[in-house]
Amino acid sequence: MNKNRKILVLAGDGIGPEVMKEVLLINKWLDKNFKTNFEISERLVGGAAYDAEGDSISDATIEEALNSDAVLFGAVGGDKWNDVKREKRPEAALLRLRKEMDLFANLRPAIAFDALTKSSSLKENLIKGLDILIVRELTSGVYFGKPKGIETLKNNEKKAVDTQSYSTSEIKRIAEIGFDLSKKRNKVVTSVDKANVMETGLLWRNIVNEVHAEKYNDIDLSHMYADNCAMQLVRNPKQFDVIITDNLFGDILSDCAAMLTGSLGMLPSASLGAINIEGKRLGMYEPVHGSAPDIAGKDIANPLAMILSFSMMLNYSFNMIEESSMIDKAVQSVLAKGNRTKDIAEKSENYISTSSMGMLLIEELNKILES
Repeated sequence: MNKNRKILVLAGDGIGPEVMKEVLLINKWLDKNFKTNFEISERLVGGAAYDAEGDSISDATIEEALNSDAVLFGAVGGDKWNDVKREKRPEAALLRLRKEMDLFANLRPAIAFDALTKSSSLKENLIKGLDILIVRELTSGVYFGKPKGIETLKNNEKKAVDTQSYSTSEIKRIAEIGFDLSKKRNKVVTSVDKANVMETGLLWRNIVNEVHAEKYNDIDLSHMYADNCAMQLVRNPKQFDVIITDNLFGDILSDCAAMLTGSLGMLPSASLGAINIEGKRLGMYEPVHGSAPDIAGKDIANPLAMILSFSMMLNYSFNMIEESSMIDKAVQSVLAKGNRTKDIAEKSENYISTSSMGMLLIEELNKILES
């Protein structure tokens, strides 16, 4: 029994609350059948928090996140808050959570479900059986480097500056996570950088090589420039297994890889911190898709990315391998039977609602449990 395991639920904006509702139903099913006994709290984040509390995330919510074992995050943002100051915009909440929880490793799987191979823009033979894991450094690099800003020059031109910065320890810890994860997969790692033109890329490559030589020489390591990696992802994606890369390139490449699978509505993610002296690793789990305010409240959003993010939480934060595998299997089975939400349905197919997809998953979980 997993008593006193604390989960903070931050549903957020747009379709966030709708897809989170289906996750909470699956959690109730787990509690009924496996006595998981998670202690769940819910708080506001993003635009909803700004409207109610004056900021996209409160200090109290940050404190609760730091005292939780895992955070389930829906989605934030929407045109309603476009004119809000940058530091209070909905997206700022996500950056603050990542930074203050020190969630430096973002795990983005790109898995092509057999039932959805026709949804990809690539030929079926290129993506059938695709299973890539992109490990992105999340709390440093150009998004956090200083100096940063826009200044007006003497001739009334403007100059913008963003600083790309990485230290040895920041590179080392993301490399170690990538190598450790590869041991549970196919022991093949591709490290992606721009060592040919960037000093941070050169340091990145050198440190990854050092970590590999010291502790992971049984792993097959190769290096690739980021632009070539983008090309190879659409040319021959199955050559990759685990990709480790920095914040900027990881952001771009993981979105590229996500579209290989046919829909952002199917892609989960995990953001992990270091293991502390108590053996605890903070983690936040969220779908790759955004808040999609244009379809919010219509009961047509795809909840599967959120549900698969929940599955990743069971796996990485609580070591509940059996329960995580059951959820993944149920998703495969529901899709194999032709059930589709609007985003993954062919034009000729009927689609089902968000809530219907949740109910079908519960039915499938019951069948798996009985078998």
